[in-house]
Amino acid sequence: MIIDTHAHLDDERYNEDLDEVLANAKANGVEGILIPGADINDLKKAQEIAHKNENIYFAAGVHPYHHKQYDEKILREFLEDEKCIAVGECGLDYYRLPDDENEKKVEKLEQQEVFKKHIELAKSVKKPLIVHIRDANDDSKRVLLENGAKEVGGVLHCYNASEHLLSLANDGFYFGIGGVLTFRNAKQLVEVLSKIPLDKLVAETDAPYLTPQPHRGKRNEPAYTRFVVEKIAELLDKEVKEIEDLTSTNAKRLFKAFAK
Repeated sequence: MIIDTHAHLDDERYNEDLDEVLANAKANGVEGILIPGADINDLKKAQEIAHKNENIYFAAGVHPYHHKQYDEKILREFLEDEKCIAVGECGLDYYRLPDDENEKKVEKLEQQEVFKKHIELAKSVKKPLIVHIRDANDDSKRVLLENGAKEVGGVLHCYNASEHLLSLANDGFYFGIGGVLTFRNAKQLVEVLSKIPLDKLVAETDAPYLTPQPHRGKRNEPAYTRFVVEKIAELLDKEVKEIEDLTSTNAKRLFKAFAK
């Protein structure tokens, strides 16, 4: 069994063939999928997909690009659903900041405040976080530690290979490994992979984005989690079945969901 801990099945690119995509996932051993919340306007769609399919769950949150959408009342309504098993994706993304220094400072502070709200929300509902970090390692780690995120833990989605973040494994955080690991320019992630505690590894796709080799350039989908698992096994000199079991067991422990 493989669990894809991060796939945007609510993306419009699956509107025409979602059933086929899910059948292909199952045919490739992917029997559990978590849909992260990125845009608050898509949460209803994610909820509907989760309820129509066994062993598919969703999360409620807003991507840092959409931080102005944050509405705690709406998120809490979704988090009451038994199939809503996490808060996020949330976090910090400084990749596309304004050029003006004052505007840049304001944007960073706004993202941090919304990130803090996600953490407090997660603590109040006792559900783990799905954390997005891009070009913001120091601030992300600080916000997580200063705001008691250890209480709920979570996953560093699309782990960016920063050794600075590895110590968060001691604070209840797992590391989401996706298709980037298969890229030719993923040298840093390849080098740091063996430093991640085995009991803190989970697999993901971030579908429809970051498609792994050999399908890079095409739409990603949960079935391709298999290529991620196979690459992890190759680099760690483990059997593929061992990595399947390991990452699935870790996902079940973190999210307290998915069939046995």
